[in-house]
Amino acid sequence: MTEPADHPLVAAVKPLVDAMGAELLDPGRATPEDVVLAWEGVDVIAVRLPQLSESLDHILAAMERRHGMPLADLDRKTKQGVVRTLEARGAFSVRHGVETVAGALGVSRFTVYNYLNRDNAAKGG
Repeated sequence: MTEPADHPLVAAVKPLVDAMGAELLDPGRATPEDVVLAWEGVDVIAVRLPQLSESLDHILAAMERRHGMPLADLDRKTKQGVVRTLEARGAFSVRHGVETVAGALGVSRFTVYNYLNRDNAAKGG
C-alpha cells in the first residue's frame, strides 16, 4: 500500500498546507478541529490548521521571502501594496492584526490605518 507521504492527494495539498502554515498528520491523530482528507472513501491525511495569529505571522514571513528583505525596509508604495494584500487575506480581522502588521512594516498603527483608509477612499468606499 502507498505510504501517506507518497499519496497523490498529499502531494497535491502539501504546497497549500505549507503556504498556510498548517500541519499534516496521520488521520488517526486528528482532533475534531482538524480537517481529514479522504481519497476514494479512505482517510489519507489530516490537516491541522494554524491559529489565526500564527497564520498572520506565517503570511508576513512569506511576504518577506517574496520581497527578499524585511518588510520594514520596503519603500512606502510597496508597504501600501503589502497592506492591501494583507487586507484582502483578512489579516486585519485577527486580534492585534494592525499592531502586528505595523510592527513588521516598521510603521505606526496610525500609518497602517492611513494606508487602509487611502485604499478604501480610492475604491470609493
